[in-house]
Amino acid sequence: MGVRTFVVVGGTSGLGLAVARLLVDEHRVVVFGNVPAEVAAATDELGCDGAVCDISSYEQVRDGFAEVVERYGTIDGVAACASMWAGGELGDLSVEHIRQAVEINVLGLTYLLREVVGHLHRQGHGNVVYIGALALAAPRPGIPVYRATKSYGNSLVDSLAEAQHSNRVKVMQLHPGPMPTRLQERVGAEFLDEVYALPEQVATEVVRLLLLAPDDLYVSGERVLRADGRW
Repeated sequence: MGVRTFVVVGGTSGLGLAVARLLVDEHRVVVFGNVPAEVAAATDELGCDGAVCDISSYEQVRDGFAEVVERYGTIDGVAACASMWAGGELGDLSVEHIRQAVEINVLGLTYLLREVVGHLHRQGHGNVVYIGALALAAPRPGIPVYRATKSYGNSLVDSLAEAQHSNRVKVMQLHPGPMPTRLQERVGAEFLDEVYALPEQVATEVVRLLLLAPDDLYVSGERVLRADGRW
């Protein structure tokens, strides 16, 4: 299909940055991040476009995608990698931390998908890959808020995927295991897992889904459970 245009939301670190690195040599990539210095660093490293976009703001999401469409005409795929960690017991989390996690992982994802799916349908094709969490596979009492917000994302993507009625717009989700990224570091939490997958390993699967062509097999709604080293 030649050179395509991809937006990596949360593309300034961790899994998102790994996805952008895999795409940038052969495709146009735009990274979205909510910290200006991190967006600048990622775009300098990759030699790609970027935009400061806090997905908890609908206006920023709307304007960010409108700018990409205006510049490139189409968006062939979007990797929804932005997320906020909320580890710890419910009573140990501050009210502000809970609010931010919900604003990013719940409201932000909703705003993002509202805009993205609309753009993809107007142009008649495109792929969305939402990064969920393997933590949904079983109850995790130690991370109730984080798991709850990711459960919302899983449900929303499931419903949207079923509603597309077209293979040309694919809405998919990938549930990786724990990865040593800045997700925890940003809020002062330590990464304690002894067995885990690296972002670079999971990124190959994200890219595989993003590169699916409009006429490839019907996979909208597919949930990929990426082995994290335990299995």
